[in-house]
Amino acid sequence: MPRVIDLRSDTVTRPTPGMRDAMARAEVGDDLMGDDPTTRALEEAAAARVGKEAGLFVPSGTMGNLVALLTHCVERGDEAIAGSESHICNHEGMGSSALGGIPVRVAQNDVRGYMQPAELKALARPWPRTVLACIENTHNRCGGAALTVTEMRDMTRAAHEAGLRVHVDGARIFNAAAALETEPATLVADADTVQFCFSKGLGAPVGSILTGPRDFIDRARLIRRMAGGSMRQSGVVAAAALYALEHHVERLSEDHANARRLAAAVAEMPHVRMDPAGTDTNIVFFDLVGVDGPEFRKRLAAEGVLCSGTSPSRIRMVTHLDVSATDIEDAIPLIARVLEGLPAA
Repeated sequence: MPRVIDLRSDTVTRPTPGMRDAMARAEVGDDLMGDDPTTRALEEAAAARVGKEAGLFVPSGTMGNLVALLTHCVERGDEAIAGSESHICNHEGMGSSALGGIPVRVAQNDVRGYMQPAELKALARPWPRTVLACIENTHNRCGGAALTVTEMRDMTRAAHEAGLRVHVDGARIFNAAAALETEPATLVADADTVQFCFSKGLGAPVGSILTGPRDFIDRARLIRRMAGGSMRQSGVVAAAALYALEHHVERLSEDHANARRLAAAVAEMPHVRMDPAGTDTNIVFFDLVGVDGPEFRKRLAAEGVLCSGTSPSRIRMVTHLDVSATDIEDAIPLIARVLEGLPAA
């Protein structure tokens, strides 16, 4: 089988040998009955890492956000605010609205994913009752930007001053912390609830965690069951997530260095428009000018390099656990060759 350098997403990683061993040795029980010790250990450890009281293991980040919104917005007509470029508004099928009847008001994200505190306050209203503001960090569609402690604090405080609770979609919060050389708990200190993924930069095969106050998580556990997210012997996959939390956080800076190297090289290539300085973490976005994006992805895949796109001209490449510095050096000339060979669109 020919070698493939898969830059489509950091969700494509495979369990490491140490992770597989942890999965094989995991103690398990029926998690729905509260009997799975590995899942309980993961929930406690994950909550502690982001400075929250309790955690709830869920199959995906999308479910983590859905359960959070359903638990925060308890009365019919309660509404939430999320960013115009947020994962919640663009990549989750508007599940909170479709499944929970929760209206989502849209605040404008700037190029880094920041929302103006004044707009958050202006969007809050007593009827229909706005109860929640959702913040994303890192911000996927805004180039994997890492919002700073000050930016997080300003948005969160504005929401609280408007009487709103705050949920952080921190799918890649550990990437943000690594880029900013701080702790995840510092970034989300003022937030009420936080969701983060084990199956992206941390490299586990499946799973996310929803964290927050213990009474909130107790209610969320019932909502998770309603949404079909309760599991039985979940310790097998919880062990992989726990291993990732213990062994794969410090290495995230390697992914960031690989992404910066890739961005710097691609920015110099023909038909590319991008500012490599905008690559904060492990996500590289660039726009193609004068050539066909789908044809670029097709030809690049034939060369053994996979990538994705968010529009016909916008290309997304993501570094991760299964992509080495050598892989990046090998991918760069292939990308250049494909770009040089593309016909004008």
